[in-house]
Amino acid sequence: MRRSASLLRALLVFITMVGTQWSNVSSTYCKDMASSVYRPHSVTITEFGAVGDGVTLNTKAFQNAIFYLNSFADKGGAQLFVPAGRWLTGSFSLISHLTLSLDKDAEIIGSPDSSDWPVIDPLPSYGRGANGTIDGQGAIWWDWFHSNTLNYTRPHLVELMYSTDVVISNLTFKNSPFWNIHPVYCSQVLVQHVTILAPLNSPNTDGIDPDSSTNICIDHCYVRNGDDVIVIKSGWDEYGISFARPSTNISISNITGETRGGAGIAFGSEMSGGISEVRAKGLRIVNSMHGIRIKTAPGRGGYVKNVYISDVSMDNVSMAIRITGNFGEHPDDKYDRNALPVISNITIENVVGVNVGVAGILEGIEGDNFSSICLSNVSLSVQSMHPWNCSLIEGYSNSVIPESCEQLRTDCGQTPICYDGGSSSAIHAQAARHRLSSASRLLNPLLKLAML
Repeated sequence: MRRSASLLRALLVFITMVGTQWSNVSSTYCKDMASSVYRPHSVTITEFGAVGDGVTLNTKAFQNAIFYLNSFADKGGAQLFVPAGRWLTGSFSLISHLTLSLDKDAEIIGSPDSSDWPVIDPLPSYGRGANGTIDGQGAIWWDWFHSNTLNYTRPHLVELMYSTDVVISNLTFKNSPFWNIHPVYCSQVLVQHVTILAPLNSPNTDGIDPDSSTNICIDHCYVRNGDDVIVIKSGWDEYGISFARPSTNISISNITGETRGGAGIAFGSEMSGGISEVRAKGLRIVNSMHGIRIKTAPGRGGYVKNVYISDVSMDNVSMAIRITGNFGEHPDDKYDRNALPVISNITIENVVGVNVGVAGILEGIEGDNFSSICLSNVSLSVQSMHPWNCSLIEGYSNSVIPESCEQLRTDCGQTPICYDGGSSSAIHAQAARHRLSSASRLLNPLLKLAML
């Protein structure tokens, strides 16, 4: 299926695409990207006929301004400034070497008319389809979703496609029709000091979704929404397998999240291109359904491996840790039922939780045990009399309260198997099956960055 374009509302938006030097695997590369860059050329959106009255549609003004500024891409880039006012617009695309800057009293608001969100092709890996605020006005889209009247997938608020060297900083995103920030087929992306807000019952309003992307840094963000706070993806079933673009080298730090319908940090369920080398540290998860979650299913193929999560606090979370081997639907009936995912080298340590319902449900797949699942220094105040439920998994544990399930009771302090967040060459080698997946989508984000 195809999809349509996204909406934008902003008070002070600072989205920058800059060249930078990145390290290879370590999270130190997150420190290499500046959050600002000097642009020698600048224009104001009103120079292109825009009117900030909250009624006039300004899509053409934004498109014309960006078309004009593209001529400065090889001359140091340019800035598009949006002054105070309420600037109604449909979807528009950004370009390389551009800073979109909004006055603190400017609001870019998305049109509620679906015809202002052009339908675009599906992603090849899916098959079908605080200083500022971007408001997607998603309520009408949520209503259409609940009433099953959508012809296309809902739009994201910001989608970055084939983009390199991108900074999204000092923003508030509100009421996205679908996922909020979606870097797909990207590299060198920094998302920092971002707030994401949506009603806790809003459908599929994921916070930040790195997808088939590398060298991604997410730092100092607050998310309160209706689905996963941070979720890493890489394509859906046979489409993701064929496209074969993994998500790797991802650093996540200093995140506070609240979600009624998702997890604080999640992987999948679209993970058919593979996910690896993920380091998450300093997570606070409150009033949520799940704390940490891995989602996959037969037919996905691909892998989730070399994941290190540490320094996590949870309060009022229904289930602290969940690994699911039979999650989600498929894009069509052409997927390979023998394409089994590899889930391996997952380390979770230094976790404290209070008011937790269940410690964990960890379920692999028949004939495809998930391996090297390591828990260390995990202390959970659990309400359930049966805190752990494990099947078809293998792994290790150390200093886990309540005591972990039998499959994990080998001491991880005495084995070299547990992944420590370092280079994958330093850990126990695993034979990886690379089978990928895909899904189709419909709506084109209001703010779409396509850097070729």
